[in-house]
Amino acid sequence: MSIILRVTLPLAGVGFLNQASRGIIATIGPLLALELGLSASQLGLLAAAVFVTYALAQMPVGLALDLFGARRTQTTLATIAGCGFLLSALAEDALMLGLGRLLTGLGVAAALMAMLQATAQWFPRDRVAAMTGLGSFFSGVGALAVTLPVQWALPHIGWRGCFWVLSVAGFAVALWIALAVPDRPPGDVARVRRSLTNEIAEYGPIFANANFLRFLPMIATISGLSFTFGGLWSGPWLRDVAGLGDEPRATILLFYGIGFMLGNLLVGRWVGWAQRRGWPPMAVTMASLGGQVAIMLALLLRPEGFATLAPLFVGFGFVSAGGPAGYAVMGQGFSRELAGRVATAINFTMLVLTVVLQNAIGWVLDFWPRTASGGWHPDGYSVALGGILLLQCAAAGATLRRGKGEA
Repeated sequence: MSIILRVTLPLAGVGFLNQASRGIIATIGPLLALELGLSASQLGLLAAAVFVTYALAQMPVGLALDLFGARRTQTTLATIAGCGFLLSALAEDALMLGLGRLLTGLGVAAALMAMLQATAQWFPRDRVAAMTGLGSFFSGVGALAVTLPVQWALPHIGWRGCFWVLSVAGFAVALWIALAVPDRPPGDVARVRRSLTNEIAEYGPIFANANFLRFLPMIATISGLSFTFGGLWSGPWLRDVAGLGDEPRATILLFYGIGFMLGNLLVGRWVGWAQRRGWPPMAVTMASLGGQVAIMLALLLRPEGFATLAPLFVGFGFVSAGGPAGYAVMGQGFSRELAGRVATAINFTMLVLTVVLQNAIGWVLDFWPRTASGGWHPDGYSVALGGILLLQCAAAGATLRRGKGEA
């Protein structure tokens, strides 16, 4: 329990900032689009700004984690995240807000990877996925905080005030990690440092690994779609297609966050359970992708009504937890000293996909004229979700085809 309090919880604090930075645009996005006069593609670009620097930072922060450890790396990055939220709070236009989002993306770039690395160091192999899921469960509070609570706070402090609160949280998390997290487990010898060129070259065998290439499309698609739809376009979709007002929409997003938290708590445990019984651990992640496909099909039918939408979004959040669980399983196929870089290699791919998808959906929506209420046409959403469904099927097909070829 002491390890959870000293390692898991403080590092999950950066996960809180990470989830909050990703999800806040889904809640305040419709307001920002009207206040700042943003098109769908511009709103997508603003939301994706976090993921641009997040993706570009993956290789450097993975190297930093392996060389300097989670405590020093995350203390620095959480401080940067606090500065990014602060710049967003002070923003007077979309450009300055975008710059704040870029800085925030850098600050949260190692959130999941640091937890994966620390979990691999401090816990036995068959508990890694479960403990990573526990950390992601605590991180999921950030996704909840930017749904209904933000919607309630908007009339009182505005969207800038919400960024002020997140800025204070960023600096507090940095201090917490600096004071609480130990550098490494007792008896764990610090690795011998080699030249920077040799350290960077370790990414080569990772991307050449057959198992890595087999499962990468599936893991990247699960997590990428949870950030693309759950973190941005679900909010406008609930307004423009499902016809929900501000508070019901924020409540549905809250249910999505609850589903994601519960998924992180349970899916990782199921992976460990499967491993102890000799089952293919990636089978759980594959089932998660199947769940996402089923929910995307349901959304294409344009369901309406709170009672119908709430369980769908809880389910979407739950199965999206198969992505982080897949990260943990993938890392077990490599040596511990590469744990940070394996996770960042996956994350880099996933984040590139997220940036492309968030903007692509905006471009698709802009093919239709804006509605009288300032939203986007339901037919545009149908085309975009149809494209997502094809991507999901392609990822599943790639995984199954590679598996058959290697058998």
